[in-house]
Amino acid sequence: MAEQKATNVHWHDGEVTRADRHRLLGQKGATLWFTGLSGSGKSTVAVALEQALYERGKLTYRLDGDNVRLGINKNLGFSAEDRTENIRRIGEIAKLFVDSGVIALSSFISPYRADRDRVRQLHAESDYPFIEIFVDCSLAEAEARDPKGLYKKARAGEIANFTGIDDPYEEPQAPEIHLHTDQMSLEQEVEIIIDYLHQQGLIADI
Repeated sequence: MAEQKATNVHWHDGEVTRADRHRLLGQKGATLWFTGLSGSGKSTVAVALEQALYERGKLTYRLDGDNVRLGINKNLGFSAEDRTENIRRIGEIAKLFVDSGVIALSSFISPYRADRDRVRQLHAESDYPFIEIFVDCSLAEAEARDPKGLYKKARAGEIANFTGIDDPYEEPQAPEIHLHTDQMSLEQEVEIIIDYLHQQGLIADI
């Protein structure tokens, strides 16, 4: 875990509680963590789910890999150390959204199991729901899709440390939701996630 460098800092609670925010919004905050290879469909599923939840009157915020690296994490590259720090920061940001009562849709390759487990533990320590969604797609299919042309560049040696080519992807061992995006339709994938949220009591239709 990252070292706490600042001293004489303390957490300050406010008068409005998490339960107050839940009542105000009519929903409970949760982090949905989409993990999978580049091109597996993480962002596609998250965007479709965001729209479906919006239509049901649910407040979400989507945290996407590229978007975050253009802003708060623009000083990080793709070494193992930088990937770990990237995921740590996102975990902290997602936790704040959950505390506010928002459903955080986090779409990151997050290739290392230990990094994902740290984010899960971070949520567990505060009793925040953390739902790992394995967006499973074969490397061959992800490479055939190659929406950003990244696999082609990685194969040509133009991109180093590319997950699935010269960097590993450690599959989730027990994700809450396992989607096979090379076998399912987008509509089926969204329906599976929404059904799970209902079952867990995190959302209810208005």
